[in-house]
Amino acid sequence: MAASYTLLQYSVDPWNARFEDLEKRLAFTVTMVDENPNLIMKIAREAPWAQQHPDIMGPSNSYLYFGPNRTPGHLIYGNSTYHTMAQARNRKKESSTSRYFWAQNGREYKWRIAPQRLECVDGKGNVIALWETSQLADPFAAKLTIKHVSNWQ
Repeated sequence: MAASYTLLQYSVDPWNARFEDLEKRLAFTVTMVDENPNLIMKIAREAPWAQQHPDIMGPSNSYLYFGPNRTPGHLIYGNSTYHTMAQARNRKKESSTSRYFWAQNGREYKWRIAPQRLECVDGKGNVIALWETSQLADPFAAKLTIKHVSNWQ
């Protein structure tokens, strides 16, 4: 069984954004934790939304630790060990706009990057997530659609 989840991103500020589902329930927040001496960001899955969607796995909190002058640092998913940001997004060809990453399940995924959208693609070429900027008339900044695939582990 595969389902899709649509989340609307409110705020174009990457350091302070919230994601709500179509029923206006807060799903995720992105907040700045600290900026001195280096930037620390927190991505939180909100507990009430997570309880309504028990089939969505993953940590409640993840952190992005940047280096001096906001250079790439490392990230931590929940209580797992840290990964460098360089490991989290690789470019296989110098001219490519795609970025590859390894998920917690040990599988490799790819972000295809375009001016108004990002597509996350699995190893079989299936689009599993799509992030698109909104239209000017929309009250939200972007839309994120995630396909829930039952065989992810």
